[in-house]
Amino acid sequence: MKTPISNETQQDALAAAKAIQKPGQTKEQTRLIAQGIEKGITEYKKQQKAKSRERDKARKLQLKAKSRPAKDQSDDLDNNETSGTQTQFTTATWIVITLLLLSWACFGVYLAKV
Repeated sequence: MKTPISNETQQDALAAAKAIQKPGQTKEQTRLIAQGIEKGITEYKKQQKAKSRERDKARKLQLKAKSRPAKDQSDDLDNNETSGTQTQFTTATWIVITLLLLSWACFGVYLAKV
């Protein structure tokens, strides 16, 4: 089942096709380019709707998790602690730590000279 393309999308695609039209390009070529742009716009809208649905599902799961009783949440915390998971520093974290230590070292050198 093919969904109809809205007039707004068709107008946007035609405007974009006319904006990039080359000299000597026929109306048929411009129309074909506009159809390709329409397909791209439609595909983009589908992707955004899918992402929106996924975000909505995630938000609903978070709301359910927050509304669970505190006992269930404490059980989850106990399970996480016993599973032995470790947090790992990312490259950005190491860069920040290095810059912080470097700034303190420079400050110590400055105080030693004064």
